Amino acid sequence: MPEQWFSILNSQFLILNSIMARRRHLSRIAAMQALFEAERRPIESVDSLERNIKELGEVDEGFALVLLEGVENNKDAIVQELEKHAPGWTYDRMDPIARCILLIGAFELLYADDAPPAVVMDESIDIAKEYGTDESGKFVNGVLNALAKDLSK
Repeated sequence: MPEQWFSILNSQFLILNSIMARRRHLSRIAAMQALFEAERRPIESVDSLERNIKELGEVDEGFALVLLEGVENNKDAIVQELEKHAPGWTYDRMDPIARCILLIGAFELLYADDAPPAVVMDESIDIAKEYGTDESGKFVNGVLNALAKDLSK
């Protein structure tokens, strides 16, 4: 009987963990879209984030807001790190979608401690592949991997 309970609890844990991971994935997308829109036209990024959250659905609103505000509050330092770890690329030369994804991924690597670097990088790469160009995933992988290696020293 205890083995059955363990199996049931383990299954429920895996389902809950999957739901939470999906919500955080959507949160990263909502924050990326808000950053992208704010770069393109004069809009309050929080207003854009709220609209994106409504459109995407199952988003962890608190996490999305932490990402957006974290990037905005630390943007200059994050941009410096991105340019440092993307030799030959200025921030302005980077693809706009990849740039927004990199801002979020770099923020998480530099300032947040609630997800392992591998998870942050995998999420960023997946979003880059989904929303960026054919080369975006590779570019995001290279820059965030270089940053993560530098941080682990």
